[in-house]
Amino acid sequence: MGEQPIFTTRAHVFQIDPSTKKNWVPASKQAVTVSYFYDVTRNSYRIISVDGAKVIINSTITPNMTFTKTSQKFGQWADSRANTVFGLGFSSEQQLTKFAEKFQEVKEAARLARDKSQEKIETSSNHSQVSSVNGTDDEKASHVGPADAQLKSENDKLKIALTQSAANVKKWEMELQTLRESNARLTTALQESAASLEQWKRQFSICRDENDRLRNKIDELEEQCSEINREKERNTQLKRRIEELESELREKETELKDLRKQSEIIPQLMSECEYVSEKLEAAERDNQNLEDKVRSLKTDIEESKYRQRHLKVELKSFLEVLDGKIDDLHDFRRGLSKLGSDNQ
Repeated sequence: MGEQPIFTTRAHVFQIDPSTKKNWVPASKQAVTVSYFYDVTRNSYRIISVDGAKVIINSTITPNMTFTKTSQKFGQWADSRANTVFGLGFSSEQQLTKFAEKFQEVKEAARLARDKSQEKIETSSNHSQVSSVNGTDDEKASHVGPADAQLKSENDKLKIALTQSAANVKKWEMELQTLRESNARLTTALQESAASLEQWKRQFSICRDENDRLRNKIDELEEQCSEINREKERNTQLKRRIEELESELREKETELKDLRKQSEIIPQLMSECEYVSEKLEAAERDNQNLEDKVRSLKTDIEESKYRQRHLKVELKSFLEVLDGKIDDLHDFRRGLSKLGSDNQ
């Protein structure tokens, strides 16, 4: 209806707690748009902020208002019509300074508009008094001077202004009705939003329960997967153990084959051993006989020195040969004994 934004910024909106009048209550969950609006028809200024479908600031600026900086990034002002105190938290000190400067400009413009409106009202009141004292406009016209003509002209202008004011009043009434209808629609929308919010809460609760159930199921499946992985690892270890045992079994089979081959050779070795033992016994018997002969020869040597010397030479040769054979027999016997012990 002719109302246009003249300055816009973003800030966190707060309102004073109506119960304590000390603590701040957040009116918005996050930074929202805060704008100055100028109404051409009413010649008024407002600060308006909307969070979604909710109007959180609707404050008409009057000359009596004061914007106060309470910190480097926070400012506030009191609105007696709304019976509250608004607070704005900005992201920087520069934004707060610009908003405060604009507030001062708008406040001064509202004061000028009020003074101008009072002047018009006073002028209209004075003209009405002049009209009541001097008679009707037609009577004044019958004996008017230049001053009376000027008063008539101003009176006509005032009438036009009053007519326009009446039209503006009707327009404001229509705008008020529109705002009431908008508020009603907003109230209905808020109620629907609240109902939807409750429904979403119920659905969220159901989804959360379902999510918890699925999370528990996932935990169970993960535990089962862990058990399967552990079982797979055990199976892998068992497979490796089986392969090792199979390798050892193949080695044992190879050793068994070698032992079987050796067992086939053992009878032949045993027969050879028996043959060598028989030869050894025969050699021992021969050795015994030779020793008997030696003793006999020694007796014969004593009987004859000449024969003894001759026999000593022969005996010495014979003994050397005999000792070599005896050593060979002993070595052969030790070899057989060692072979027998190795085959056992």
